[in-house]
Formats: sequence, structure tokens, C-alpha cells
Amino acid sequence: MKHATSDLWDANEGALQVAEPIFRDYGGNRSFGGMVRTLKCFEDNSLVRKALGEPGEGAVLVVDAGGSRRCAMLGDQLAELAVKNGWAGVVMWGLIRDSAVIAEMALGVKALGTIPVKSVKRGEGQLDVPVTFAGVTFEPGNWLYADADGIVVATSKL
Repeated sequence: MKHATSDLWDANEGALQVAEPIFRDYGGNRSFGGMVRTLKCFEDNSLVRKALGEPGEGAVLVVDAGGSRRCAMLGDQLAELAVKNGWAGVVMWGLIRDSAVIAEMALGVKALGTIPVKSVKRGEGQLDVPVTFAGVTFEPGNWLYADADGIVVATSKL
């Protein structure tokens, strides 16, 4: 990513949404950004696998997992799939697992925390719908920029 979130805010104050500071960094890339793709699912990561199995083309998958703290929605296998398919990152309003392995991958990952429990697989959820959490409404086609200072979202590429 070529600009820090604080610099992006300074240059675009009032035109950006800023996520509440509730996320921790887990990926090997602490700074990342790209076009937003969204997913809404709850304790079922089947569609996370489906999305990350498709070409990412530098996009960021924003997952509304309902903030669940009962199971992980991303693990090392899905993170490896994301790297292989060219995703820039994942923002998870939920938990992940295999964090030590994910920390070594060329992928940006922000999540609420970790847990060793895997999710169920029922194939439920919605792709590319607006999702709202952390004080931000993420719309497919928005642009997300993230670093150690936080997450900012713009309606177009900065």
C-alpha cells in the first residue's frame, strides 16, 4: 500500500469512513488495501472458502460473521487459498485460527481475535451485499485501506 491510513484521512477528511479500533492484525502484510468484496455469514465459513477460491485481483474480502466468538471463520488453509488467488486481505468481524501460520503469509488479515474451533459447513450466507459493523457500512466496490493505525473506507480508489 502506498499511503498510510493517517495520511489518507488527512487528505480526505470527511470523505472517508473509519472503522472503530476493534481489530487486531494477524497477516504477514500489516498494510494492505483494495476493492471491497463482501460476505455475510454466521458460524459457517463455506462461502469464505468459495470467495477466496476465486481470483481476488487484489481485492479485500470483508466478512460480516456477526462478531461471533464461538468459532473461527478463517484458518491457514483458506488464507493460503487467498494468497494463491491474489487477494490483498481479509477483514473478519469474527475470529480466525492458525494465527501463527497466517502471520507468515503475504496477506493482510484483521480480525477480532483467535480460537481453535472450526466453523460448521452448511453453505449459508450472502456474497456481495452491503454489510455494517465497526461503525462502517462496507459496500461491494468501495476501497478499503488498512495498516497498523486502522481501517479507512472510500467510495472510490485513492
